[in-house]
Amino acid sequence: MGTKITPYTQPEEESKKAQVARMFDNIAHSYDFLNHFFSLGIDVLWRKKAMRLLKNHLATQAMHGNVHLMDMATGTADFAIEAMRSGIPNLRVTGVDISPGMLAIGRKKVERRGWHDRVELIEGDSADLPFEANTFDGYTVAFGVRNFEKLEAGLTEMHRTLKPGGMGVVLEFSKPTAFPLKQIFHFYFHTLMPGVGKLVSKDSAAYSYLPESVEAFPEGDGFMEIMKKCGYSQCQMHRLTGGIASIYTGIK
Repeated sequence: MGTKITPYTQPEEESKKAQVARMFDNIAHSYDFLNHFFSLGIDVLWRKKAMRLLKNHLATQAMHGNVHLMDMATGTADFAIEAMRSGIPNLRVTGVDISPGMLAIGRKKVERRGWHDRVELIEGDSADLPFEANTFDGYTVAFGVRNFEKLEAGLTEMHRTLKPGGMGVVLEFSKPTAFPLKQIFHFYFHTLMPGVGKLVSKDSAAYSYLPESVEAFPEGDGFMEIMKKCGYSQCQMHRLTGGIASIYTGIK
C-alpha cells in the first residue's frame, strides 16, 4: 500500500487514526469554509451526484418502509444533510466520525434543520463499527477513505454492515492527468491549499497532509480492485470535473 502518510511527525508512536482525529479537531472551526473555498463549491454538486446514484439504486431495490443509511467519516455532516435533502422517503441517517470537534459542529447543523430525530451522529472508527451485520441499506463516505488507518479493514467492516444488495458510495479526490488541468491541480493542491489552509486554520500540517494523502491514495482501477477484494461486486467508477474527484460504487 506504499508509505503511510500521516498529518504530524510527532509523537512518532501516535497512530494515524489518532493523528487524523487530532487534525480534524484542530481545523473543525474552519473546515466547512475551507472545504467549499478550495473546491469552489463544486463539492456540493459532487455530493448531489453521489446521492443520485445511491437513490437510483435504492429505487431499483424496491425499498419499502424505512431506509437507513450510514455516512462514514461524516465530519460536519454535509453528506448526511445532502442525504436528507435527496427526497428518499422514510430516511434515517447515522453519521460516524473519529473527530469529536467535527461531530459537535455537525450536530449543530442537523439541529438547525430540525432533523435531530432522523440524523444521529456518533463517534466511531471505520475498522470497528458498533453495528450489527446487515444494518444499512447503503452508505456514503466523502473524502474520508484516504484517511483510514486500515483501508481494507474499513472497507470490509462497512461491507459487513450493509444489507445484502446494499450499495456503498465513496466520493474521493483523484488526480487529473490531462494538460493543463494536471498542472493547475498540482499547483492548487501543493502550493495554494497549504498556504491558505495554514493562514485560516492555524494548522500548518493539516493542509500539507491533505494533498499528500491524495497523492498516496490508490485511486481508479487500483481502488476498485481493493473494493472487490473486500467483498464488493458490480464496482464502478465515475470521474468528476476532469478527474479532480471520483465516485466509486460497489454492491454487497
